[in-house]
Amino acid sequence: MSESVAVIGAGLVGALVALGLGHRGYNVTLFDLRDDPRTAGTAIKKNLRSINLAVSDRGIRGLEFVDSEMSARVLKEIIPMHGRMIHTLDGKQESQIYGLFGEHINSIDRAKLNESLLDEIDTFNKTAVNQIKLKFEHKLVNLNFNTRGASVECEVRYGVKRSFDFDFVIGADGSYSNVRYQMQKYIRMDYSQEYIDKCYLELYIPPGENGAFLLNPNHLHIWPRKEFMLIALANSDGSFTSTFFGPWSLTEALKKAEDIETFFLSNFPDAADLIGMENVVKAFTGNPKGALMQVTCSQYHFSDKCIILGDATHSMVPFYGQGMNCGFEDVRILLGLLDEKETREAAFDTYTANRHKDLKAILKLALDNYKEMSTKVISSAYLLRKTLDSFLGRLIPQYWIPLYTMVSFRGDIPYSQCVRREKTQQKILKCIELGSITVVAIAAYWKFKK
Repeated sequence: MSESVAVIGAGLVGALVALGLGHRGYNVTLFDLRDDPRTAGTAIKKNLRSINLAVSDRGIRGLEFVDSEMSARVLKEIIPMHGRMIHTLDGKQESQIYGLFGEHINSIDRAKLNESLLDEIDTFNKTAVNQIKLKFEHKLVNLNFNTRGASVECEVRYGVKRSFDFDFVIGADGSYSNVRYQMQKYIRMDYSQEYIDKCYLELYIPPGENGAFLLNPNHLHIWPRKEFMLIALANSDGSFTSTFFGPWSLTEALKKAEDIETFFLSNFPDAADLIGMENVVKAFTGNPKGALMQVTCSQYHFSDKCIILGDATHSMVPFYGQGMNCGFEDVRILLGLLDEKETREAAFDTYTANRHKDLKAILKLALDNYKEMSTKVISSAYLLRKTLDSFLGRLIPQYWIPLYTMVSFRGDIPYSQCVRREKTQQKILKCIELGSITVVAIAAYWKFKK
């Protein structure tokens, strides 16, 4: 008889791991406290808190590991982004290409991707014997483990509670994970939650005439202004989802229309033309302001009864575009271990032991990358080093791989190894720079002496 598993959380990671387990013959039940997002009203679906996703190699590998044909279907509307487009204060645009050999990341709407994965579950159920059961409006209230497995207690409509028994549970229920909280009753888990002094606010750049893009759709657009910035990613309908990031004190102080107009025209004049000043004011006065935080913990499982994935273990700020990609990589690694190991407990043990160092590495990279996006991208020293980094990557690709390439385009290199290799390469770059400066100084000295 096939083992039964409860997946808590029907977001991106939860839907993908449910599909992966379903393909492997498990009896899967997918729970979520929300309504089905495919049938919920527009007001519920569009909560103005969605940062568009940048799908890169690690995320694609995770999707393809579950089902390559499914991966092609859910990614059919992606828009390739070959680099950053930096918008300077005087209105100029400067392209900074990501890949050494044409690699690119891809823009996709978060809600559409989530709905596509849920649709894939419906497609799977049409032919599968072991159907994946979808239970929306089921809020987890208690989780108990015993020798037989796990008991999941949920609150459904009107306060009614129901219990379900499973062999094990997978928690993919996000940053404020209830599964993580329930699991802490059974294990000694180190856990930390850190807010950063930045909030985000969603804006919108409409399509032009006949759905034309008003900006180059094949770039991630950035307006870097040191302490705050604006970004924009293309949507398939010709629009752009734009997001403002800034300190809470600044964002909350912009309450009056005249203050908002002055601030935006002073810092993002070209974006103001694209968005429309009336829409900018409405966004700053009416749209919700989202908090940015990092979550990490030290153990991801309890025995062979429960394990957590995705934001439940590594909620990160969005500045490296790796949150969803990392979550899909979690799924690929866990499913691979379940395929490989003799017991589920051995798979869970190995996952926790090996994954922690990589998740610590990407959490730090994500936090550090805000400074790069908001400040360094317009620094001459940074651009010079980036040029040298790319030159070496093209000249000796078997020995030299820039950090961004390793993280975004080389899912075969673990995050922690990316960081170690980058530290070595940065030391070499500094030596090259120092040597170059020394040569120039000596040449100038001899020229002056003559």
